[in-house]
Amino acid sequence: MAPRSPQLHHALRAFTLGAFAYLLRELDDAGESLPFAFEEHEGKTGPALYEYRPLVRDFVEARAARLRGREDAVIALEELAREPAAAIYARAHAGRDPSEDDALFRTVLVDLLIRVAEACGGFDWDDESFERAYAELERSLFGERRAYAAVAPLVGISTGVQRELGASLRIRAVADGELARHWPEATGLLPQGFGREADRYCVVELRAALGAGEDVPDAPAEIADAVSAIRLATAAPLAAGPVLFETLDGRPYGIRPVLPIAATQPPGEATRLDEFRAPLAAEVLVRLGLADADTNLAEALDRWELSLFQHEPFRSEQLRAALGALLGTTWPLRAAVLLETEPERREPLHLELAALADGGEAAPPAADAVRRALVEVLRDGDRPAVVARLDRMLLGLGGPARLRVAS
Repeated sequence: MAPRSPQLHHALRAFTLGAFAYLLRELDDAGESLPFAFEEHEGKTGPALYEYRPLVRDFVEARAARLRGREDAVIALEELAREPAAAIYARAHAGRDPSEDDALFRTVLVDLLIRVAEACGGFDWDDESFERAYAELERSLFGERRAYAAVAPLVGISTGVQRELGASLRIRAVADGELARHWPEATGLLPQGFGREADRYCVVELRAALGAGEDVPDAPAEIADAVSAIRLATAAPLAAGPVLFETLDGRPYGIRPVLPIAATQPPGEATRLDEFRAPLAAEVLVRLGLADADTNLAEALDRWELSLFQHEPFRSEQLRAALGALLGTTWPLRAAVLLETEPERREPLHLELAALADGGEAAPPAADAVRRALVEVLRDGDRPAVVARLDRMLLGLGGPARLRVAS
C-alpha cells in the first residue's frame, strides 16, 4: 500500500537508514556486539524453547542525543512538524513534554528506529521490516482514535477462561512472550514463578479507546479497584504487579508501579475465579464507586483491606472498625441478621461477632463476615437503607428481603 504521506515516508526512511549506518559504525569501532536477552518459553506439550532477543532499545536510547544532531534527524523533524496529526500523536505518547520537537523525536523517530532494529535483529537493514513499521506508524498517526492498554500480572488466582469485569477490564491468561515483545527486560519485573505456577499465569488488562488529545486512564487506580473487587468477591490472596505495562496503539508507552495496597499479596490459599464469582466481582467493582459519596462505606472498605495485611491485635481492631463504620454501633446483631436467614446459623455467627466486639481476636467466621457484609451492602447500593431495614427486621417489622452473597 502506498504511503499516505510520501514526503514523510522518504524523510523517516532516510533518518532510519542513516541511524542504522551510524549505530553499526559505533558497534564496529568499539569492537562490540549488541547485548541479548535470553528468554525461556515453556511449551505446554513439548520442551521449553529458548530465544535470544537483541537489546537494541538501551543501545539506541543511550545514543539518542547524538542521533538528534544529525542532519537526517533535523530534516525528519521538519517534515513531521508539517503534519498537524504528528503533534497530537506525540503529545498523546509523551504527555506534557516541554518541547514539541523533543516529543516528536522521542515518540516518532526513536521509537520507529527501535521497532525497525528489533524487527531486523540488529542494524542489518531490511526494507520489509521498515515498511511494516512505517505502515503501523502511519495508521496510528492519522487515526482518529488511540488504542490504550495496560496489563499487570496477577498472583493468587487462576481461571480457565477469560473473565470480563466490565467493558474495559478483564482477567485472562498471559500470552507467551507478550510482555517481552515490547519490553525485553520484563522478565526481571514479573513476580517469581510467573507463567509457570498454577496461580501465577493470569493478567488483569485495562483497555480504552481514546479520542485525539484525550489523556490515558489512571491505570494504577483502576487496576487497584479491580483487585479490591476480586478480593471481596472471592477472598483470594490476590495481588497485581508489582508493575503494569502500558501500550498506546500497540506500541510501548510506559511501565508504572501498581499501587502498594494492590501489589502486596495477603496470606491465604490461591482461589479460582469461576463463572459464579466473576460476575459478582464485576458487580462489586461497579459498586465501589458508591464509596466516593459515603465516607462510612469508604472507611469500612479501607479498614477491611488493611486488615488483610496485619497481625493481631491490629487485624481484629481494623475488622471491628470496618463493621462499626459499615453497620453502626449494634453491628454484631445487624451483621448476623444481614448474613444469615436461619436462626440456627444466626446465633453462632452473632456469638463470634459479639466476641470480636468485646475485644477478642477475630475467628475465621467473624473475619469472613466482614467481607461478606461489605459485599451485601455494596450490592444493595444504599448503606443507610440497609441499616434501617435491618433494624425493622430486628423489631419484627419486616422480612429478610435482601440479596444473597457468595460465601
